[in-house]
Amino acid sequence: MSETPGQDTYDYDLFVIGAGSGGVRASRIAASHGARVAVAEEYRVGGTCVIRGCVPKKLLVYGSSFAHELRDTARFGWTLGDMRFDWGALRDFVAGDVDRLERAYLATLENNKVEHFAERATVIGPHAVKLASGREISAKVILVAVGAWPVRPAFPGNEHCITSNEVFSLPTLPERVMIQGAGYIAMEFACIFNALGCHVTVANRSDQILRGYDEALRDRLLQITMARGIDYRFNSPIESVEKQADGKLRVVTRDREPCHADVVLVATGRRPKTDGLGLENAGITLGAHGEVPVDASNVTACPSIYAVGDVTDRVQLTPVAIREGHAFADTVFGGNPRTIDYADIPSAVFSQPPMAGVGLTERQAREQFREIRVFTADFRPMKNMFADDAERGLYKLVIDGPTDRVLGVHMIGPEAPEILQAAAIAVKAGLTKADFDATMALHPSMAEELVLMR
Repeated sequence: MSETPGQDTYDYDLFVIGAGSGGVRASRIAASHGARVAVAEEYRVGGTCVIRGCVPKKLLVYGSSFAHELRDTARFGWTLGDMRFDWGALRDFVAGDVDRLERAYLATLENNKVEHFAERATVIGPHAVKLASGREISAKVILVAVGAWPVRPAFPGNEHCITSNEVFSLPTLPERVMIQGAGYIAMEFACIFNALGCHVTVANRSDQILRGYDEALRDRLLQITMARGIDYRFNSPIESVEKQADGKLRVVTRDREPCHADVVLVATGRRPKTDGLGLENAGITLGAHGEVPVDASNVTACPSIYAVGDVTDRVQLTPVAIREGHAFADTVFGGNPRTIDYADIPSAVFSQPPMAGVGLTERQAREQFREIRVFTADFRPMKNMFADDAERGLYKLVIDGPTDRVLGVHMIGPEAPEILQAAAIAVKAGLTKADFDATMALHPSMAEELVLMR
């Protein structure tokens, strides 16, 4: 088969490698513009977020958070009987919902007449891919949307560890969990297992959690999670894991006494899943971290091959991949060229309590602006008045002094991500502190603290 056939002899106008959020959106939109589209996915349609990431993890957050809330029900007047937790029931419910979402994604492809190949595809030329079955397919345009994969640190015994891919299918709830890393994935699972009654130890190579987030908020989360019973080993990454005769794991971390765990979860970042993808056959050289370099229009070094989502290692967030996939399809097949604005992207950590932020942190603002002002609200949410502990919420506004423009909004407390989404609109729109002050408070609510800071 020729790799550069005439335009009318291509098998498809667009061939997408990877059916995650970005790939499915690009496929659907390109098809709506009249393109003949096919997509190949070697595992399950839906990608990281739907199958083994944010969706099932958020369901685990919901399920585990009941443990903390149920302890306070008596103060609300409720008398409950003997309570017990069934890990298998939660695990299987989450798995069932993942199945439902995958069917919905498959239906989206089918309803938009996108052909789906349930097998691996690799690039063999600028206009050609090869399926695992051996079939070669030509396409006018190829889109790489294979996402990223958990990094597994190199140390003796790392084969005994699991990643965020496997954590959702644990056969039983472990009594002791060791987590390597302190980014958002590590902290979210640390809080999930802690809430479910597991003894959790977090081992990190640095002395910080959630690097890149606002310092005041991550310090607050550290205090709260320590009070809830999570142990931390800072500057003490895992050096080895040994499986004992009884199946338990002996974990050695730097400069600390060995400890034992039932499960060791490594959550030290994600790397673009480009190994063996064959992009060199189209003259594409990968970046230092295995990422596919692209320009603002998602074009690679090969003009007929594009890439979107985590595989580009720009911003590893599902909504970003979706926007990139949509913009790609509109640009290439819809006659509407456009690019993505990566400024002021909101993000959240679904820890317990959750954190959320948009725009510049206080440290970032001080590095970029001559004069800033910072306003904070440090309060005990009304919901926590019924709790034995005294966990406090913290909201922060970062303001450019000369212009009064809101540069960043950061918060930790109940429902912080839900509140932050609306605040992100204000930051993106360039509103000022005066605009916040002029907005009437909605009382009683936690969100009203955003317009009451003086």
